[in-house]
Amino acid sequence: MSNQTIKNNWTTKELEDMYNMPFNDLLWKAHEIHRENHDPNKIQISTLMSIKTGGCPEDCKYCSQSIRYDTDINLEKTLPLSEIIKQAKDAKNTGATRFCMGAAWRNLTNSNLAKVKEMVKGVKGLGLETCVTLGMLTKNQADELKSVGLDYYNHNLDTSEEYYKKVVTTRTYQDRLDTIQHVRDAGIKVCCGGIIGLGEDGIDRIKLIQVLANLDEQPESVPINKLVKVEGTPYSGNLNVDEFDFIRVIALARIAMPKSYVRLSAGRDTMNDQMQALCFFAGANSIFYGEELLTTKNSTIKHDRKLLNNLKIKTDGHIEQDQCALETTSDNLTKLSDIPINTSNL
Repeated sequence: MSNQTIKNNWTTKELEDMYNMPFNDLLWKAHEIHRENHDPNKIQISTLMSIKTGGCPEDCKYCSQSIRYDTDINLEKTLPLSEIIKQAKDAKNTGATRFCMGAAWRNLTNSNLAKVKEMVKGVKGLGLETCVTLGMLTKNQADELKSVGLDYYNHNLDTSEEYYKKVVTTRTYQDRLDTIQHVRDAGIKVCCGGIIGLGEDGIDRIKLIQVLANLDEQPESVPINKLVKVEGTPYSGNLNVDEFDFIRVIALARIAMPKSYVRLSAGRDTMNDQMQALCFFAGANSIFYGEELLTTKNSTIKHDRKLLNNLKIKTDGHIEQDQCALETTSDNLTKLSDIPINTSNL
């Protein structure tokens, strides 16, 4: 792996010039940096579950769990510890090495903190890395989570500071940065990224990457989400994200943050295999695994296993690769039996 120096003073023009490079040149540059710092044929697998669904008072215009919008999400109580441990075990058995728990809270109350600490301890006891996303944190709460061994805290910036005001009004951009700082000061690893498809311009995507890369210490994990358009939210009618623009963001994140894990997150079920393969080439080396991400649909485990097997990409978990290969071979044989012998659909 490379000892490449991390750059924390990227200018907007530097990143903009790279973002606008010819597509092949940008991907090649990103892939070279990716190969210097990571195994280009290996990805990290995380699983995300909702431990408390619905009822969030925030007005994030993309969110299905806000009480301000009429969606199909029902308010549910915090899940019992036994159910969380069961799902964590299932996640580990399907190859996940990190188990992420999310709750629809604006901020973490002290009464809920005790419950979350038990969850973290229980999941860590299974040998999994732990991550939570619970809204805003105080410094003391971050310290409490660190005391039980929390590995990662997720708190996304969503977009650029300039565009953010059009997406969320119930908390400020600085509120998000403050939580990230509390997490960092507590010694917890930072998981922080954004969403593409909120109606932002290309410059907003560039500035999002700039803010993340110019943090005093770059996030260890950078999730890049493709907007999931949820009926009933203000952004349900947004235009689809151009596939090549999305891949450019992945490549830019890899160049600006060479050592971070760049994760393909929400919206992956709307990406075809070719798009995901280009994202992996551009530097994405983590995915969320499982049928659902909090309340939205995700790519199926069976499909992901086939894709990774076709690309000969390894994982850091213990997926039953032989079973995966068998499923793929069986499916291909079925398809080949229906077509002329000289035709291949591989």
